[in-house]
Amino acid sequence: MSRLHDLYRDHGQSPWLDNLRREWINSGELHRWVQRGVRGLTSNPSIFQKAMTSGHQYDEQFAGLLAGGMGVADAYWELVLADIAGALDALAPVHEESGGLDGFVSVEVDPALARDAETTLAAARALDQRVGRPNLYVKIPGTAEGLPAIQTMTAEGRSVNVTLLFSLHRYAEVIEAYLRGLEDRPGDLSGVSGVASFFISRTDTEVDRRLEALGTPEALALRGQTAVAQGQVAYQIFKHKFSGPRWEALAARGGRVQRPLWASTSTKNPAYPDTLYVDQLIGPDTVNTLPDATLEAFADHGALARTVDADPDAAQAVLDAVADVGVDLEAVADRLEDEGVSAFVKSFDDLLESLAATADRLTQDRRAESGCSGRTDGAR
Repeated sequence: MSRLHDLYRDHGQSPWLDNLRREWINSGELHRWVQRGVRGLTSNPSIFQKAMTSGHQYDEQFAGLLAGGMGVADAYWELVLADIAGALDALAPVHEESGGLDGFVSVEVDPALARDAETTLAAARALDQRVGRPNLYVKIPGTAEGLPAIQTMTAEGRSVNVTLLFSLHRYAEVIEAYLRGLEDRPGDLSGVSGVASFFISRTDTEVDRRLEALGTPEALALRGQTAVAQGQVAYQIFKHKFSGPRWEALAARGGRVQRPLWASTSTKNPAYPDTLYVDQLIGPDTVNTLPDATLEAFADHGALARTVDADPDAAQAVLDAVADVGVDLEAVADRLEDEGVSAFVKSFDDLLESLAATADRLTQDRRAESGCSGRTDGAR
């Protein structure tokens, strides 16, 4: 048994892979990750941008779609959904074995819709219906505009991964949207689940920048502590919201908790331990989605211990101290949410531009091959 297996078996945390490449599906690498203990997978526009602009794994399918008259944007979704289908197949045994707890693959709606409630809901529904698999999570950004879509999708029995969460206040609103969605849904609730993706390392990057700008000894002493503390306080919110009479009534109908998912867990600052954002956020009913390099690092030397609620008072004290020296964490969250949405939109737009250039190249190659074939036939 690997350290990844132990993480789930002994501590109740599911390690997921925060990456997807077509060659991993074709070569069996993704299957090997699952055997090593990976229990789910997340994707986003930035991941697909890297995958589709590296090498030629997608050329054959892309060329066929273009030859059939499909436009670049529609072809993009066909490429994405082909990869998602392969990942869903690889993780289906985990989904079945876990009784629907794990084995999920997440795919995100067009990030440009993050500020539009109605179109986000329409896109999320369409994506869920198009894939039609029980182990799919549709990713919806946890913006204020996304909250109604989260509630409605849950009420309709569709499972959602709420992404781009940076604020404790917004996290509480996301849990409320999930609970209301369950309350709006009649009958058995056991077929609905969800995760709320709280982004970790980006918080330290931004808060540390502000602490360094302040430059006082008190501020500098707080560097590298905020992200973990915020995650640990978020876990206290989770435990509170999913307890008591309201939750017990939903649980009696088969309701599943909306697990906190720790995202952005690779350390951006090389001065910090490479498994910092795994080691300090371990606990029951949680998910940690890690890039493959961080997964490898944790599998090699990560620390296995329940840490996420080891000292909640100390975690709150860190957040209070950060506020006391002059860092507004809600302002940090607003900035990071805007930057996160913009980064995914840019990745999406850049990818479409790259695919358009690839389409031109493939068209030129096809014309050149046709020309060569014609000359050869003439010579004969």
